[in-house]
Amino acid sequence: MISRIKAMEQLLDEVQSALREADGALDRLEGAKEAVRQLTEYYYGQDWREDLEADESGLLPRNLKRGVLSEDGIWNTLAHYREMLQRMAELSKE
Repeated sequence: MISRIKAMEQLLDEVQSALREADGALDRLEGAKEAVRQLTEYYYGQDWREDLEADESGLLPRNLKRGVLSEDGIWNTLAHYREMLQRMAELSKE
């Protein structure tokens, strides 16, 4: 009986810890919704193409961080966001 209680206590601690971490992560993800919307609009709009062309033409400073102009960078990030939403939806069905 005591070993069972200890085992269940350990499981309770594990689940509570996971929930605290997930809660914080969900708060951050929820806070990123507007950023995701703006990145989506930027990537699928004309501005991204114009910025990429300017970069390819050498019009941007060499020391400018330009990961946003990497086609795979934005696309993979937006795809990962959609996958996370799908995963949360599937988890909520269980």
